Amino acid sequence: MFQSFKPKNIDRTNLDKNLRMMSLSGIVLIALFIYTIIKSDNVIHGDSYYVGIGFLFILLMLTFALQKYKDKIRALVPKNKFQEELENSSQNDTSNIKESQQTEVSSTIESITSNITFKDVAGIKDVKAELEEVVDFLNNPKKYQKHGVSLPKGVLLIGPPGVGKTLIAKAVAGEADVPFFYQSGASFVHIYVGMGAKRVRDLFTIAKSKAPSIIFIDEIDAVGKARGVGGNDEREATLNELLTQMDGFDSKSGVMVVAATNKIEVLDEALLRAGRFDRRVFLNLPSVSDRVDILKLYLKDKRSNIDIDKLALDTSGFSSSALATLVNESLLNMIKRDGTSLLDVDIEIAKQKIQFGKKQIKILTEEQKDILATYQAGKAFITKSKVNLLDSGIIEEDLIYPSKTQLENQIKKYLSGTVTLEILNGEPNIVFEEELTKAYELSTKMVDSYKMGTNSDTLILKIKDDLKSDILVNTQEIKRLKNILLKDEVVVF
Repeated sequence: MFQSFKPKNIDRTNLDKNLRMMSLSGIVLIALFIYTIIKSDNVIHGDSYYVGIGFLFILLMLTFALQKYKDKIRALVPKNKFQEELENSSQNDTSNIKESQQTEVSSTIESITSNITFKDVAGIKDVKAELEEVVDFLNNPKKYQKHGVSLPKGVLLIGPPGVGKTLIAKAVAGEADVPFFYQSGASFVHIYVGMGAKRVRDLFTIAKSKAPSIIFIDEIDAVGKARGVGGNDEREATLNELLTQMDGFDSKSGVMVVAATNKIEVLDEALLRAGRFDRRVFLNLPSVSDRVDILKLYLKDKRSNIDIDKLALDTSGFSSSALATLVNESLLNMIKRDGTSLLDVDIEIAKQKIQFGKKQIKILTEEQKDILATYQAGKAFITKSKVNLLDSGIIEEDLIYPSKTQLENQIKKYLSGTVTLEILNGEPNIVFEEELTKAYELSTKMVDSYKMGTNSDTLILKIKDDLKSDILVNTQEIKRLKNILLKDEVVVF
């Protein structure tokens, strides 16, 4: 509290000033004396002359002695209470900050025992199947180790906000019945240099001591962004420490690192390489059947007269957390009207609040669903892969030595939905703008960087013409896929 306050009249400060003044005075007197002898017309005689010389030499020696032993003299001067507080504050301020920050880092890293299991999470059948291996490995490591099998060190959960990434990680810990260490990516970012890296070290040290265990890092993109972007040295130092720690243990240690993000494109490539987060689990917004399961779970043990199948159809675009909010808001309205059973009117009021009040979720109209289903049907037909009605983006292939044909096929995938709408509906619609942007960026790169063409616009037109020919010949098949998407909200090849 005294760090920025400097008092003017403290005994020890005055002592230093007095010693300096005495030294200066002695030097000045000797200089004057020598000058007087040289310039005087009369020779100075008598005892007073020698007494003066002796006094000046004594004064000079005393001055030098005081200057030499000033630290010992200062120690003999008693300190007042205010001065002691000032010195202690100035000497220990930095160490106190570091100690308090280190204590904060260690004290906030604690494990929890998750009481959530896969029974408490609905609508993620595919994800459950992938993560059951992780659970089995944590429960029965010897079963895998005797065959020399090792599971990935890190599992990266990728999906939009609200799909239940954190809940899934807790369910894995609950199924395996192991300690669960939750940390957000932002908790590693400190204003004090080195504290983020220390937190990472402490986290892994404690997790290893309680193995088997699960470390869960939520919103890892806060600390795991590609190095060199943004110029944050502390964040990059923390990321380097995270990479080092993940290299420093093997699968036999019993520690599993699970992380979540909705921005995989910004993560540093070193995090995604083999041996770190080498297993990726993609989570999408729930389909109709998923929403039925989720609503059944949330309405369990609650009195209601709700047609769950109809409600699931009416809530396209809702994430699992949004459905939880919908049910909760409906129950609040039921209580407000003094009801004892949940009715359709409660659901409708809750939907209006969510759609127009909180502005959280865009509820699709029938026309919007038709446009989206047409777009996604064209994408499904061209990519020949699983597509959800509410999916955004296309999973890019990891092309090591891409050919011109492979790059053109990638552009074709980006443009497939837009061209399908243009053929089937008579005009194009902007559905996922980022896919159009990526198509034009890749075509420009092919021309400017790879020299695989003379004009990017000409390349795009050629690919669009090929798409139109393909779609026109297979219109009926695309319409069939569209109807499946409208009904089930998912197409699987």
